[in-house]
Amino acid sequence: MNKVSLIIKREYITRVSNKRFLLMTFLMPVIFILFIGGSAYFAATTKEESNIAVVDDMGFLKANLKSDTGNVVFHFVGNIDSTNYQQKKYDAVLYAQLNNGSINAELHSKEQMGFETSRLIERQLNEALENKLLLENGIEKKVLDSISNSVEENVVLKNMVEEAEGNSKEANTGLAYGIGFGSGFLIYITMFIFGAMVMRGVAEEKTNRIAEVIVSSCKPFELMLGKIVGIAGVGLTQLLLWIGLMLLISSSLSAFIPAESMQQFQQMQEGGQMSVSAAGANPAAMKILKAQEALTEGVNWMMIIGCFIFYFLGGYLFYASLFAAIGSVINEDPQEAQQLMMPISMPIIFAFIILQSVLSNPGTPLAIWTSIIPFTSPIIMMGRIPFGVPNTVPYWQLAASMLSLIGGFIFTTWFAGKIYRTGILLYGKKVTWKEMLKWSFRKS
Repeated sequence: MNKVSLIIKREYITRVSNKRFLLMTFLMPVIFILFIGGSAYFAATTKEESNIAVVDDMGFLKANLKSDTGNVVFHFVGNIDSTNYQQKKYDAVLYAQLNNGSINAELHSKEQMGFETSRLIERQLNEALENKLLLENGIEKKVLDSISNSVEENVVLKNMVEEAEGNSKEANTGLAYGIGFGSGFLIYITMFIFGAMVMRGVAEEKTNRIAEVIVSSCKPFELMLGKIVGIAGVGLTQLLLWIGLMLLISSSLSAFIPAESMQQFQQMQEGGQMSVSAAGANPAAMKILKAQEALTEGVNWMMIIGCFIFYFLGGYLFYASLFAAIGSVINEDPQEAQQLMMPISMPIIFAFIILQSVLSNPGTPLAIWTSIIPFTSPIIMMGRIPFGVPNTVPYWQLAASMLSLIGGFIFTTWFAGKIYRTGILLYGKKVTWKEMLKWSFRKS
């Protein structure tokens, strides 16, 4: 056991003291925020207008098609068809005819229109036909819209979740969705990063023949376990530093809020329930209070953070032993590593792909079983937990998921240890998964 602790200490100190570790630890949150902000900015600013020439054979489209919605502008011009619209600087030409109460339309363009643009044109045509039918039946569309808008503005829907003894509490579905996706995405990324780190570390030691020296003084299983646990400590340290940075950034944001708004916000906190007039006196203070209520009410942060650390470490330990096994059998061919990694990477990728569906419906059989099976549970269960324990995720499902992940880690460690023992001293031969399976079930 003393040898294992020495290997853990060596792996941890070597990697934590590395400049790249410090650089990635402090730059990763910034890069992540810039990536999300940049994606949103470019998605909002890179939309180009599509100029559509309309051949209106029905006579009611010009009064009903709106050009101020989305990125489509409709033009009603004469003497235009599919042969000359490009010369007149239009992106497409729209033909529409009324047939038995429905619109048959064709959109002609040189390049295929995007999905969003096509859906927008289709919605506009539906609204135009709806307006026509309303007018024919003596109903003005403006009156109907004003009634619909007034009703929508006066309807407030609260998502109440039933608890024990007939009590209910309000749930924030949007916040639960965001926390679930962020947690699942972070585990998805870190499993690949730290799993690949284990694989590269083992492969480098094997290539440099350092493993031969270490194995002469300790067992191969002890070496593998030491590397896995040591790098797990590195990942946990990085995670705690990220949490600390996020708390520091969130607390420093108060410096950018006007003193008047902060003072009124504190008065609102002390006074409990606030009146609408008080809220209207300072909209900034009201926004701060609403943000705080959204982040504190209906969210069990202790449960979420505790489960996140468990699934972060559990998912890493489950897959890291398999990555270590791959690192022990590969030589200097990177293509060989990619081929052997594929069966291990596919469950991780599959879990992230179905995460979107699980977040939309966290109580389906697919969500339940994939949150229990250890190959997918770290990502899927962390997507479900923010929706509520034990309402959405009963205690038995959470316990079954945790126990299966612990059992899975024990099994993959045993399985990988059998492969590691043979592969770490094997040179110059390409190994297949079939041979690795034979090693794992071979008697010592």
